[in-house]
Amino acid sequence: MISVQEALELIKTATRDHGIEKLPLSKSIGRTLKEDWYTDRELPPYDRVSMDGIAINYSSFTTGQKEFRIDDIAPAGLAQVSLTDPALCIEVMTGSILPIGCDTVIRYEDVSIEDGMALIMIEDIKPKQNVHFKGSDLAKQSLIVKRNTVLSSAEIGIGASIGKSECIVAKLPKVIIVSTGDELVPITSDPLPHQIRRSNVHQLHAALNQKNVLTDTDHLSDDKDIIREKLKEYLHNYDAIILSGGVSKGKFDFLPEVLADLKVEKLFHKIKQRPGKPFWFGQYKNQCTIFALPGNPISSFLCLHKYFFYWLHCCLTGNIPESTMAILNDDVIFKKDLDYFLEVKLNHNTNGQLLATPIKGNGSGDLSNLVKADAFIELPKNLTMFNKGQAYPILRYRNML
Repeated sequence: MISVQEALELIKTATRDHGIEKLPLSKSIGRTLKEDWYTDRELPPYDRVSMDGIAINYSSFTTGQKEFRIDDIAPAGLAQVSLTDPALCIEVMTGSILPIGCDTVIRYEDVSIEDGMALIMIEDIKPKQNVHFKGSDLAKQSLIVKRNTVLSSAEIGIGASIGKSECIVAKLPKVIIVSTGDELVPITSDPLPHQIRRSNVHQLHAALNQKNVLTDTDHLSDDKDIIREKLKEYLHNYDAIILSGGVSKGKFDFLPEVLADLKVEKLFHKIKQRPGKPFWFGQYKNQCTIFALPGNPISSFLCLHKYFFYWLHCCLTGNIPESTMAILNDDVIFKKDLDYFLEVKLNHNTNGQLLATPIKGNGSGDLSNLVKADAFIELPKNLTMFNKGQAYPILRYRNML
């Protein structure tokens, strides 16, 4: 049995590059960029008016002039116009190019316009105000988005502004999620007293979909020969296999034995943690990675977030994911020499700090407790008392509104 940190180090050794692909910009959100993006022109590309109002030559205002005859109108999207006389002004709209001969914009709220004359009604006018000058954000050919950035809506907007109708992103691994066990029946079934509906496979599938990883699913009965034949097929058709159940010490927990028969290299089996101790991890010929998760729903869900998503992030970016920290909002006592992953509800205090309130359930089979919480907090095995106010890493599975 190994520690959590040892498990992560072994998982890191099993990561690999799954290649790249070109996608339309509109379909790239949440994907990992595999190219650097540079500006194709200055940003902004021209002296951009940032307020509706009038544009003047500031030197005229400094001489005491407050009233300006309107010389022209400059709407957004039209070519640049020119001020014919510095004693005049031009009406300008947000987003329009600043007229030649003008250097300052006064918003409509600060002027009175009547019979083609604009009267400035305030004294506090600064030169160059309300103008977003060409290149003031970035020069042409500036690096604007780095390789290995996970694309959000912000980067999608940048990509559109620099003409990236397509972008090169990391390919996602081809994944199958497989549940095991004769006690599991389809969700459309009316279970008998000794049966339960399959929930793990749907829960894990949904979590991967949130990461843009589309997965296949399957279910295997507790038959060693069937398990062997199906796993042999999966090993040659998928980049990663996520198994749920069948990895503990029960008489029908065939997976470790069958995986060994198929020449899958075991990197570890069992981690010093609660829940999720029976987790099995290995790889097949550097072409398929196997995550055999415990069957209890809390255990499988935790191991997916702690270990599979760690592996996925390392595969896509080459980097170890950063931890998010939260402040424990209650005292916790845990006397086992194990890392303890406790379900917590998240909220912020008045200082904006992220708080984690323990939501203790009835063990790793208490699926309903996940609904009450938002994340797991990771409490290290070298302590037994965890005091309110201390900060620890969390694994968030629910987005906070």
